[in-house]
Amino acid sequence: MRHPVGPLRAHRPGAGVPAGGAEAGPGPPPGDRPPDRTVSGVCHGTLGELYQGPLRPAAEPEIAVVSFPVDRHSWVYFTPRAAAGPPPHAPPLGEKSVAAARLFLDHYGLVLPPGDWRTHSELPVGVGMASSTADIVATLRCLFRVFSLPYDVDVVLGILADIERADSVFLDEFVLYLSGRHRVVRRLGPDVGFHTVFVTEPGTVDTAAVTPLLLDHYRRRGEEYRRCLTDLVKGFESGDPAAVARAATISAALSQEVLPKAVFGSLRAHRERFGADGVFVAHTGCLAGYLFASRPPAEVKSELSAFFHSLGHQCTFARGGYG
Repeated sequence: MRHPVGPLRAHRPGAGVPAGGAEAGPGPPPGDRPPDRTVSGVCHGTLGELYQGPLRPAAEPEIAVVSFPVDRHSWVYFTPRAAAGPPPHAPPLGEKSVAAARLFLDHYGLVLPPGDWRTHSELPVGVGMASSTADIVATLRCLFRVFSLPYDVDVVLGILADIERADSVFLDEFVLYLSGRHRVVRRLGPDVGFHTVFVTEPGTVDTAAVTPLLLDHYRRRGEEYRRCLTDLVKGFESGDPAAVARAATISAALSQEVLPKAVFGSLRAHRERFGADGVFVAHTGCLAGYLFASRPPAEVKSELSAFFHSLGHQCTFARGGYG
């Protein structure tokens, strides 16, 4: 796929392929007619990762992640119009979502009918919640529905690979994933889930800028990461959320050596007090919080809220994972 340039094409009556007569790409043909109602694509975000580190100890380590999905989402809506014209006042698609839409149209040899985009997101930008990838995937899911095409993970992967290093939010299960190569190494299933409480520290992280620091760290700590990942995978295989949480805590602690979170020490020191099973972070973001295999009762939630308030933060409760 080539990288997109310029605005999205307008629909022309009778047009089935892009200008210039390019052949349609692989995939099933679109529906007989564009939708006459609003369609939507939705994608969940993440609360950072349960693991981020080297796939295996190596002189040139590959960055592997087990993203931690959260019940917070990005939405993209498309409403057809009878004729082309200026759209109503609404937030446009972001630059990367526009790029993804053009790549989608180029892949299938389609043109976009006249219509209006609207977006909504619960995912803050730049803190480790996969907002950018979720926006792209929501846009693509919307386009699959615009053209009545079945959702194709391989097409999504190919488009993401042309745009950015990505999280695995396009899937509905945990996976061990090479974010730079866009490759699923191992499927870990949808059976593990957690209740969480987390906070977002101020600031953002430039992932590209810190990557060389991470790689140096992974080279130095390769064996510790290997043991951590082995334990994490065993936890998933046995369906043991407590074991997964313990491994996630180790991954978070290792991350502290290169991208520290100010609250991490307090979280770890008070974990047993609140009965939490582990601590998680956005390794290259600004999130940190607790993992609970069972829902904490209201009294514990109140205590947690007071604890985080004493650290200078408003906490948030959310369901993470799939189980």
